[in-house]
Amino acid sequence: MNSEQFHANNPEVTANKEPNLEAEKQYEKVGEAYEQAAEKAGIENGEQAAEKAKVEALEQAVSVERGSAEKKRKEPSSSPAQRRHGVVSKKEREASYKQHLKQIRTEMPASQRAFSKFIHSPAVEKVSEVAGATIARPNSILAGAIVAFFAVLAVYLIAKHYGYPLSGFETIGAFIAGWIIGALYDFFRVMITGKRS
Repeated sequence: MNSEQFHANNPEVTANKEPNLEAEKQYEKVGEAYEQAAEKAGIENGEQAAEKAKVEALEQAVSVERGSAEKKRKEPSSSPAQRRHGVVSKKEREASYKQHLKQIRTEMPASQRAFSKFIHSPAVEKVSEVAGATIARPNSILAGAIVAFFAVLAVYLIAKHYGYPLSGFETIGAFIAGWIIGALYDFFRVMITGKRS
């Protein structure tokens, strides 16, 4: 029995489709030992020795194949997410961000793609970050809107009761006053707690 017959008879080796050289060498060694044992034992014992050697060769070949298959499974994958251990660097974050944007843009229509390129340009993103950290703070805007609503409602009711005309600046002025209250609240909260939200 040669190595081609061995591969044809062994389903685990044929399923792998990539013959293992170690298994073939092992099979040849066992085959040589079988021949030597057959010569010593004579013809009657030769058939039994042949069967025994065949079984041993198959078992050893299968175990070698399983070992090589386990080695292939245990090899670390080359994906960065599984390979990396620790903190993500700024370059890795930016590369991932750009790759994700590029992938998303391929699924957008042309008009949305152009708008996305404009919005995510470095200059616009910097202005947005600065505005979000200073002028457009959530607490400031919320406080401005709440104060504007109640202040304008109160001014409107008083003006309607006494018959005064409204100039239109009441809403803007009330919003600015509420925004200042919200900004002061954020400032003192950070000063006292030391935590930014």
